[in-house]
Amino acid sequence: MSHASTTAAPSRGPAREAPRRPERRRRSRHWARSPWFVPLLFSGGALAVVLVMTIFPFFNTLALSFTDATMLRDGRFIGLDNFRELLTDTRFGTALLNSTLYVVVVVPMMVVLPLILANLVAGGGRLLGFFRTAYYVPVVMSAVVVGLIWTNLLERRGLVNETLQWLHALTEPIPFLTDRWLLLFSAMFVTVWMGLGYYMVIYLAALASIDPSLYDAAAMDGAGVVRTFLSVTMPGVRNTMMLVAMFSSVAAFRVFGEVYVLTGGTGGPGGGVVTMTMLIQREGTGLQARTGYAGAISLVMFVILAIVLMLQIIVQNREGRKS
Repeated sequence: MSHASTTAAPSRGPAREAPRRPERRRRSRHWARSPWFVPLLFSGGALAVVLVMTIFPFFNTLALSFTDATMLRDGRFIGLDNFRELLTDTRFGTALLNSTLYVVVVVPMMVVLPLILANLVAGGGRLLGFFRTAYYVPVVMSAVVVGLIWTNLLERRGLVNETLQWLHALTEPIPFLTDRWLLLFSAMFVTVWMGLGYYMVIYLAALASIDPSLYDAAAMDGAGVVRTFLSVTMPGVRNTMMLVAMFSSVAAFRVFGEVYVLTGGTGGPGGGVVTMTMLIQREGTGLQARTGYAGAISLVMFVILAIVLMLQIIVQNREGRKS
């Protein structure tokens, strides 16, 4: 007789409560289910500023450049007539020449001089900190204030001419502000003086990333100060030098404040020191303003700067591949 053995199923205890998810997890899932426009609430303000202050004015200027609009009327579409007029406008040729010279002279100085300055004041110590602060002071000053200071220094009876005459270094005052070329190069000097501290700070950050063992190896090889600067410092900050070249190229081609104040708003003798931005300001403001023509100048200036920046980016990419 066979018995069928049965086993009793084990009794289950009370059901356990599911562990509660952390509050942070709940919040993340809540944001994951949030509508698509939520990120725009955070970036909407910045996007609105860019749209109103940059994108809309750009397209408005682009549209104006193909019209004969003035300050008092909207104007009509005239095609490329404004750009044809630019080809025969001697003022535009002078402004383009001055702005190009500004880039050619100022940019190399802005790339090299702040690097030398940063190399001299790098390191700790109160004295070096004082010099770093002193060199940065012109950066925080207004271009108008700086222009007025240097106007008083460089005028015919200014401090520079008076000092040189007192030292019997010259008999006649130097026409810093009345000669076309001296006035242009004086404005370039003021621009470099204002920008040294700004780019010095950028180079100081780049110098801190150079491996100190490279300087030790150069010293063991008997390299002097100049050789170390050329073989260690400059290669170590090559990318930063390209960045400074980009920034200073745009700033030099768009220069306005220094030249405007030094020339008293006249553009120098016969308008010979007028720059691209000064020409745009002349044509685009006042009751007789030709806003369409000023828009054409602005568009040409934009294209030139875009080409310069593209060339610099191409050169930087090639240098990056080589290294």
